[in-house]
Amino acid sequence: MSAIAAFSSRNFKEVIRDPLSYIFCLGFPLVMLVIMTLVNESIPAQAGMTIFRIDNLAGGIAVFGLTFVMLFTCMGISKDRAGAFLTRLYASPMRSADFILGYTAPMFLLCVIQIVITFIASFIVSLITGVELSAAGLLLSLAALLPSALMMTGFGLLFGSLFGEKAAPGLCSIVISLASFLGGVWFDADSTGGVLLDICRVLPFYHSTRAARAAAAFDFETCLPSLLITLAYMAAVMAAAIAVFRIKMRADAE
Repeated sequence: MSAIAAFSSRNFKEVIRDPLSYIFCLGFPLVMLVIMTLVNESIPAQAGMTIFRIDNLAGGIAVFGLTFVMLFTCMGISKDRAGAFLTRLYASPMRSADFILGYTAPMFLLCVIQIVITFIASFIVSLITGVELSAAGLLLSLAALLPSALMMTGFGLLFGSLFGEKAAPGLCSIVISLASFLGGVWFDADSTGGVLLDICRVLPFYHSTRAARAAAAFDFETCLPSLLITLAYMAAVMAAAIAVFRIKMRADAE
């Protein structure tokens, strides 16, 4: 356990030492939160558009922020593989499960910290704009986002294991764009209908956003189905990430 704790601590410190992690994991989501709130305030009330209202926006921004944790997870693993850091550690008594937990635990913690900061900012915005946003609802939304946090960490672990230091960030950027658009962060996916909505429903990002928003509104009838789908995706992604990491670990160790 001491080896896992030391490895986890090292990985967490590597992330927080990088100024870009503050810009993308914390700064960028909060800036988008403020910008979209200003956009919402400029939309005439008679338009009836609520997607950028803070009670809807908070959950979407939280999911958007998690995609950057995926990016930094991916970058950290691919960098360690490229620099032969992992290869040297393979000679230690640590098992593949220890390495996987050592990467997953600190990034999952970072996800939770990021969500908490996003929701605190959202609650402050709700007080300023006069939109009702329940603290209890935000806590439920945080709980609903935990499977998504683990799923995003799993994506980072998977991509970092599969691809090199140069290719992995580019792939993650594509996933970030897909997650923010097809996840319904910036538009009301349910109102679109047709093929676009069908595509959104197939992907996990839509369900992550939907579960987070519904939980904040105490809409459990909407939240639970999306939460179950997110849990299924989380399990599949983590299983794939663990399997690929172990395969790559054996190949790199030879």
